[in-house]
Amino acid sequence: MAGRIQSHQLPNGLYVSGKLEQPKERPPTMAARAVPYTGGDIKKSGELGRMFDISVVDSASFQGPPPLIVGGNSSGGTSRLQAPPRVSGSSSNPNSGSVRSGPNSGSVKKFSGPLSQLQPTGLITSGSLGSSGPILSGSRRSGQLDHQLSNLASSKPKYGSSVTSLNVDPVRVGFKVPKAMVWAVLIVAAMGLLVGAFLTVAVKKPVVIAAVLAAVCPAIVVLVWNCVWRRKGLLSFIKKYPDAELRGAIDGQFVKVTGVVTCGSIPLESSFQRTPRCVYVSTELYEYKGFGGKSANPKHRCFSWGSRHAEKYVSDFYISDFQSGLRALVKAGYGSKVSPFVKPATVANVTTQNKDLSPSFLKWLSDRNLSADDRVMRLKEGYIKEGSTVSVMGMVRRHDNVLMIVTPAEAVSSGCRWWHCLFPTYADGLIITCDDNQNADVIPV
Repeated sequence: MAGRIQSHQLPNGLYVSGKLEQPKERPPTMAARAVPYTGGDIKKSGELGRMFDISVVDSASFQGPPPLIVGGNSSGGTSRLQAPPRVSGSSSNPNSGSVRSGPNSGSVKKFSGPLSQLQPTGLITSGSLGSSGPILSGSRRSGQLDHQLSNLASSKPKYGSSVTSLNVDPVRVGFKVPKAMVWAVLIVAAMGLLVGAFLTVAVKKPVVIAAVLAAVCPAIVVLVWNCVWRRKGLLSFIKKYPDAELRGAIDGQFVKVTGVVTCGSIPLESSFQRTPRCVYVSTELYEYKGFGGKSANPKHRCFSWGSRHAEKYVSDFYISDFQSGLRALVKAGYGSKVSPFVKPATVANVTTQNKDLSPSFLKWLSDRNLSADDRVMRLKEGYIKEGSTVSVMGMVRRHDNVLMIVTPAEAVSSGCRWWHCLFPTYADGLIITCDDNQNADVIPV
């Protein structure tokens, strides 16, 4: 045979072909150890403490004294940290390792700022443990917070253009009678008096003047009657006006809606009693003027009460119809014409016998630069709180599936009421009425 096949014997006695392979030397294997969870503890985190210049001492490998922090003098000197001596060799704790020497090692180390502290959550921050980030940011905002609290402490309201102020343009209730008719009646009455007086002097019969007076006096009585009862007559007309159902109301229809009100985007607050979440607030200060006393306003007459200061505000709000249950937005803000009929209540009364003013009333006067020097005053306040039952008269508007009640194009007139001897009375803008007893009719919202 040209060649012989090489073979070798295995340890079990069998012969196999091929050369015997020499066993290769394997590198020594090292068992991998799982890294334990440190939980933010600097003593278990290995190199983490040295990364932030925080000394770590292993109590198992070093039994010497702990590192000492040497503080400076009372004038704020630089603190020094005395590091422990280096330990050679490996530690018995597998997680700690040996302490390495480097440029930061030495007996003394200087710091330009306060030492880093470890929070309970494991977050390393600068400064003392009590000076955390949110506390510092809160201290920066303390000035702004104090300013806001000082504004809240003031009782003078501050609203923007979205709230309608009724101080300049109060509720106007007048007669809807043509001026030509009024002038004609006055001229006829004057001419009748002149003719009656002339005939009485010429004919010397008082029957003529008596007849003229009998014709003129009823007209004067009716005029005085209407001047006294025009406001009550209008309120009676509004109360008896039938309620409409919003579900079937068309665009541009004049309706009266009665339901529960809720605040819009800007709730109001009464200035004296500080009643929150209102849709309408009114605070008025009245003064009584005797003979030769001080006038509250240029139109103040003697022996009467005059308005010295008034604050009336109304904003947009929602009303839930009792008839259909629908909710409509009442556009009373942004300078709309509104005629609210809300009976205010007397909250402060200063008379000649009662001169002791309450601290809250004195503060209310000082916030508005009003004096209280020997004046007979009366403070009245009214409001419509959220959850009250209110009646609103206005015009329906539908825009993008939003149901609104806006100011009507014309003034609301009660018409001529002959049975009550009342002329047509009108009021401008949205008409808002509310019951007198508010505390009993408020529904929690």
